[in-house]
Amino acid sequence: MFLGTSLTAGLGLDPDSAYPMVVQRLADSAGYAIEVVNAGLSGETSAGALRRAEWLLTQPLAMVVVETGANDGLRGLDPDSTAANIVALVAKVRAAQARAAIALVQMEAPPNLGPAYTRRFHALFGAVARRTGVRLMPFLLDGVAGKRALNQEDGIHPTAAGARIVARNVFGALRPVLDSLRDGGTGRR
Repeated sequence: MFLGTSLTAGLGLDPDSAYPMVVQRLADSAGYAIEVVNAGLSGETSAGALRRAEWLLTQPLAMVVVETGANDGLRGLDPDSTAANIVALVAKVRAAQARAAIALVQMEAPPNLGPAYTRRFHALFGAVARRTGVRLMPFLLDGVAGKRALNQEDGIHPTAAGARIVARNVFGALRPVLDSLRDGGTGRR
């Protein structure tokens, strides 16, 4: 399950072009027997993800990829609060899905909030990953953010071409976990 924001939901794209569905096709092509669930919701903050996680986690899951915080950063919300929400979200996932591997996607704040804020925001993801023992994945929009041709008119959400790049990056980061799951492990570090 990909639990995330509009970036995961694929805002402005055909649902089949959202990066989680592209990850599904990449996994199929590579011989991984997985079923991707896109649980992205536009506009959601880390607090919203925490509130809605309980009803999303009712079916057995092998892995949960958490992509949250982007809207916290866009709104300039306190990084300590974002971190606390993500820690609580990881705990909620573990309580509901004890055997599921969990990965946290690195997100970044826009530079217009100043260098002190962007540093604190960036650092919270590594700190949460260390504290909770989840796998930290690279920045979701690596190679896409700031590139006009790969983003929609809003400059935030990837085009279908940008979503394919995001999917390749995400799939590359997930392959070791998928291999572990295929071999019977939990994918936990």
